[in-house]
Amino acid sequence: MKVLLLGSGGREHALAWKIAASPLVTKLWCAPGNAGIAATAECVALDPCDIAAVIAFCQANAVELVVVGPEAPLVIGIVDALNAAGIKAFGPSREAAQLEGSKSFTKAICRDHNIPTAAYGHFRDLAAAKTYLQQHGAPIVIKADGLAAGKGVVVAMTMTEAEAALDMMFEGGFGAAGAEVVIEEFLSGEEASFFVLCDGEHALPLAAAQDHKRVFDGDQGPNTGGMGAYSPAPVMSDAVCAQAMDEIIKPTLRAMAARGTPYKGVLFAGLMITDNGPKLIEYNCRFGDPECQVLMRRLQSDLVPALLAACDGRLDQVTLSWDPQPALTVVMAAKGYPGDYAKGTRIEGLADAAATPGVEIFHAGTKADGDAILANGGRVLNVTASGATVAEAQRRAYQAVDRLRWPDGFCRRDIGWRAIEREQQA
Repeated sequence: MKVLLLGSGGREHALAWKIAASPLVTKLWCAPGNAGIAATAECVALDPCDIAAVIAFCQANAVELVVVGPEAPLVIGIVDALNAAGIKAFGPSREAAQLEGSKSFTKAICRDHNIPTAAYGHFRDLAAAKTYLQQHGAPIVIKADGLAAGKGVVVAMTMTEAEAALDMMFEGGFGAAGAEVVIEEFLSGEEASFFVLCDGEHALPLAAAQDHKRVFDGDQGPNTGGMGAYSPAPVMSDAVCAQAMDEIIKPTLRAMAARGTPYKGVLFAGLMITDNGPKLIEYNCRFGDPECQVLMRRLQSDLVPALLAACDGRLDQVTLSWDPQPALTVVMAAKGYPGDYAKGTRIEGLADAAATPGVEIFHAGTKADGDAILANGGRVLNVTASGATVAEAQRRAYQAVDRLRWPDGFCRRDIGWRAIEREQQA
């Protein structure tokens, strides 16, 4: 098969690494890709949101499968357009991608189908939102309704923080994404990322993972797109996974099918594991980043047949095999992230770091300049390791981090701390 992968981040490098390993794949392109992906796939200068250009490339190159990495092309309907042109594409339709593209859409699905989630209000004007806030108090969660590149959520511990978040969103801090706002109750518990492949009717659970959203050690500082992850997530026991499937995933798939907008692709449920079981925080309509990196590291089966089965409604015929060893990834980010940061700084020591036993380095925001690798984004590298325990995977990952020579980068030093605490107590 000839395959085109859309995207340029660490998620896409992990997907490219896994797709390229498939004996079914004779040619892999990635648009636009990055310096790391270029070692695995041919990178092409296409904007994933330029639907006409993507279709033209597919037709000119006889592409047989398009795998859509990021959410933005999905929400504007790239899968619908590709399918209409007779090109198979992995990912949800424009209508189905509203599960990520609109927080209020997902909340209404939960409300109408008794899917456990946080209590909420949905607002289009600041005054009504502030009235609701006064009635409910802090801590509370303020979310931009639309896509905000993973940064549209403020967990406000005080009323001052909550009011400032509302002001910022309604004043255009997230552009059109914040024109409508969802305010949710603050849930206590442990967060987990739960992934399932969907074909419109069937759901195939993947491994669970746990992300680290805050920028600094000890879960301090602002939320980011994710500073590291590990899999499996111990909080996602077999019983909790089964409950999440029965109470959250399956009712959502039934609801989407009943609307005439069946969900195909990967569905990423951000869950809070509370004393009363799992509750849905949000849905994403793509693989998580950096969770995808640890999932691909652990997946022993060929990914491509599973992607095709999701497109073709045959997921009930697929089983996947997972490495029982944990995997852990540490995000190396440019100093200043998630605020302002410099681009173009030079990264050295990549080959030395990648030679660490059990380590794979996925590029997120990099570009090549001759033989040099330069930082080209906020999150730049995903140093990913596996080991017999989470503690061993963590040790290997940080050993590789310490072999990198990039004074303009930083990382958290405590990725996996919850799971390691559990290991020490066991």
